[in-house]
Amino acid sequence: MMMMILSYLDAPSVALSLLVSRGWHGVASSDRLWSTKCEELWCGKAHIPRVSQERGLSKLAAYSFSVMDGKRSRITKDDLCDHVWDFHFNRGAPDYWRNLDPYWKGTGPPMRRYFHPDGSQTADPGDQVWGGHECCYSIVTSFVGGGKIREHYVRINRWPQMSVFRKPDWSWEMSNHLYCYSSIPDADKEGGTGPRFPVLNMFF
Repeated sequence: MMMMILSYLDAPSVALSLLVSRGWHGVASSDRLWSTKCEELWCGKAHIPRVSQERGLSKLAAYSFSVMDGKRSRITKDDLCDHVWDFHFNRGAPDYWRNLDPYWKGTGPPMRRYFHPDGSQTADPGDQVWGGHECCYSIVTSFVGGGKIREHYVRINRWPQMSVFRKPDWSWEMSNHLYCYSSIPDADKEGGTGPRFPVLNMFF
């Protein structure tokens, strides 16, 4: 009966019931209950965090780690390398570049970019914009007192830095006045994506 009652409650209410008593805690922390809550949380999300998919992790912990990771706006190399990225030029880019971009011409699928653990970046064969030149990326994060993050951005070669945004569906967007990268949804990727451990996310 208690399990049935808790199944109708939202996740924050179930979490509060953990504090009622030892008996309530045993039921309210069960994997059977939190498996459903996890599925509800993950529904419609672009990416499922790897930190929530560790073998042996309780479903309550998986839910908690998922919520924490979903609030994270600090991107990592794991995030860059785990996802495939749509790429397009912004309106501020020169006409020559935009005229080569299917996003602006409406002539085909978006260009795609791939980040690799060795710090390099590649594109699909035949990409007219890529040009075959070597490309590298860096993630820059500066801290102030107390471990708070003052500045965080991604840079490709010596091009202008890109601001990083996390969307409500947990996907990523990186952009500057010239171009924009958007992570392609891959929620069905086995084992999840992103960092294996929780990441500090403290901004001024």
